[in-house]
Amino acid sequence: MNRWLVALVAALPFAGVCQDRYPVDWAQVETEALDHFAALLRIDTTNPPGNETEVAVYLRDALAAEGIEGRLYAMVPGRDNFVTRIRGNGSKEPVLVMGHTDVVGVQRENWSVEPFDAVRRDGYIYGRGSLDDKDNVTAGLMLMLMLTRAGVELDRDVIFLGEAGEEGTPEVGVDFMVNEHWDEVGAQYCLAEGGTAVARDGVVRYVSIATTEKYPMRVRLVARGTSGHGSVPRVDNALAALAGAVAKLSEWQPPMRLNQTTRAFFQRLADISDEESAQRYRGLLEPSEQAASQHYLAQHEPQYNALLRTGVAPTILSGGFRRNVIPSQAEAMLDVRALPDENPEEFYAHMAAVVNNPNVEIVPQPIYRPASPPSPIDNEMFQVIESVSERLFPEAVILPTMLTGATDMAQVRAKGVACYGFGPVRHEEDLSAGGGAHGDDERIPEDSLLTLVQFLWYSVLGIAASP
Repeated sequence: MNRWLVALVAALPFAGVCQDRYPVDWAQVETEALDHFAALLRIDTTNPPGNETEVAVYLRDALAAEGIEGRLYAMVPGRDNFVTRIRGNGSKEPVLVMGHTDVVGVQRENWSVEPFDAVRRDGYIYGRGSLDDKDNVTAGLMLMLMLTRAGVELDRDVIFLGEAGEEGTPEVGVDFMVNEHWDEVGAQYCLAEGGTAVARDGVVRYVSIATTEKYPMRVRLVARGTSGHGSVPRVDNALAALAGAVAKLSEWQPPMRLNQTTRAFFQRLADISDEESAQRYRGLLEPSEQAASQHYLAQHEPQYNALLRTGVAPTILSGGFRRNVIPSQAEAMLDVRALPDENPEEFYAHMAAVVNNPNVEIVPQPIYRPASPPSPIDNEMFQVIESVSERLFPEAVILPTMLTGATDMAQVRAKGVACYGFGPVRHEEDLSAGGGAHGDDERIPEDSLLTLVQFLWYSVLGIAASP
């Protein structure tokens, strides 16, 4: 009987035990979080130029008001990173919480509200950075305040990093912190952006947790030929050669390779899908059905097709300067998003074989984010995340997810840290209706900010609080 009771207690989600030990006034937390969130959204940290120092100072001062010390770290003036740490007893390695403080630019004429006014309307909060990534920054700030106020006893240090430069200039942010200040941010686990909880008819259907991501491996195609008068067609026309190369690479389907994350993703996605869709997703795992499933996804579900292989997408074409002049050179930019285990040199060689034209050169661009292996889905951190998700969203399924975009978790994963991306609740109809990250009228459901804070709070308690 005693052994049975011990086993039962051990099986209880740790987050639930911690909730009883550290009760929270969630109404007060929501009010405070919304105030901080609005203040952060009103700070214009468009990158370039960034100006992240203003947010870093805001975070430092908000925490200092309650006796929590933080430090600023800058590679260049005006682009500070912020770090603070709440110390545990040291019996376990730290957990790192990250959020980036810069945002992408806006086209003001395409917005229905002022992008930096934190407008609340129809149940949403509008603002550049509301989804990417000042919601996570706010959650990290609230986490540190709540841990301190509650006097949580910790086995691990909890570190919060507000990093600069995620939107295209990681050298001033995560690269600087990882390469020059790893002692300040090194951890066993990391929680950051990259996931989301998706609701249908008010009920969360699935929770996407990012456990790995593709890495950018961009390429320039340079086609060369003989210039001349447009009235005399030539077989070595650079524009024609470029068009042919782009067409071939666009039609090319590199081999499908599933990893631990994507295999689990499609298995679990099948469990919550209609019968026809489920059969296609499971077909990806069966050699005899893979071709048909891949073909369907390529035609109808490109977001899932992108998870199957390294992707090649033309994004910029340039060449020529007059309508009656054949140019000697034309170029294209290809956005190559590589699977975590992709070998760049081998992939470039495959691209050259597909193009098969000596007049077209493949010029790789610098790789500014490292490839990193998928983080495990069978360790203590992921088990805590699953238990928290079950507590907050009892009808939802956890989907381990590979991001097709890039985040600052790549550099941290490359140091051997298991990283997991989480995010706010979003309505299913909003996913394809605009207002998303980097989009016009970027917005977040007003009530999902509290849920984001709760998810982070329970996850950190579950992995870091002393039993």
